[in-house]
Amino acid sequence: MTDHHQEARRKELPPLPALASFLAAIETSNFSQTGQRLALTQSAVSRQIALLEDWLQVKLFERKGRRVVPTAAALAYAEAIGPAVDRIRAATRRALQPPQDAALSIATLPSFGMRWLAPRLPDLSAHYPDMLVNLAARSSPFDFADEGFDAAIHFGLPDWPGAEHALLFREDVVAVCSPAWLAAHPLERPADLVGRTLLSLDSRRDSWSRWFAGAGVPAKGPPAGPFYEHFLMLSHAAAAGLGVALVPRFLIVPELESGALVAPFDLVLTAEEAYYLVWPLDRPVSRMLDQFRDWLLRAAAGS
Repeated sequence: MTDHHQEARRKELPPLPALASFLAAIETSNFSQTGQRLALTQSAVSRQIALLEDWLQVKLFERKGRRVVPTAAALAYAEAIGPAVDRIRAATRRALQPPQDAALSIATLPSFGMRWLAPRLPDLSAHYPDMLVNLAARSSPFDFADEGFDAAIHFGLPDWPGAEHALLFREDVVAVCSPAWLAAHPLERPADLVGRTLLSLDSRRDSWSRWFAGAGVPAKGPPAGPFYEHFLMLSHAAAAGLGVALVPRFLIVPELESGALVAPFDLVLTAEEAYYLVWPLDRPVSRMLDQFRDWLLRAAAGS
């Protein structure tokens, strides 16, 4: 780039203090009030305005008593540069935020967060040591515009309003109970569960009807209860011998391995619903969220 071009480009960007004084003076129509707003003297404001007028070779204000009235050229210039200066201020505020504020906020289904996501976070930290992820439990979809979350874990169809979806995995739901319950209530075939105490998740009250249908057992209607809010509560109730529960296998691997829960049948309940990472469509995806999404998809593929 030639010296002439460098000088021309330099001239196209006036000093920021002069622009700040100019925009404030447009709002106040008074150099004294402008100085108070910017912590400058009135003469300092006058010098900044004079500098900008000399830079632009345009008259920006006319004096009328104690007031200054912007010219038509000044109003047009303020309208054009005001949004740009506001963006500079906003970008600077973000750059000045302390590192601890640079964290992801993820809403997760409670059981998924405790049993699947939380145990894998050390691996996330190993890949991205500077990433901080805050988790909060949410059982139902919400409007991202009303919440401060960057993303959420969703179970169901890819139908979260105003959100992009990344498929994580589907689940295999199995019927489980405690060994003591099974010893007291021997089971030979799925139909033997008809009339037994069947434990259900409150948000999936049709699960047993679907399970019986998959087993070829005539539908008897959904069980009367009891119902539980979260899968971990449901699995703990089954392990305590309160009945038989339908629980996704991936959430109860420790209990199945230890023998605290047993699956009396090989029948697996599957459905179109799946687990998704969702994030708002109307926001740009940050570098940190992009990294978290890539890591989560890799972790889901290996689970």
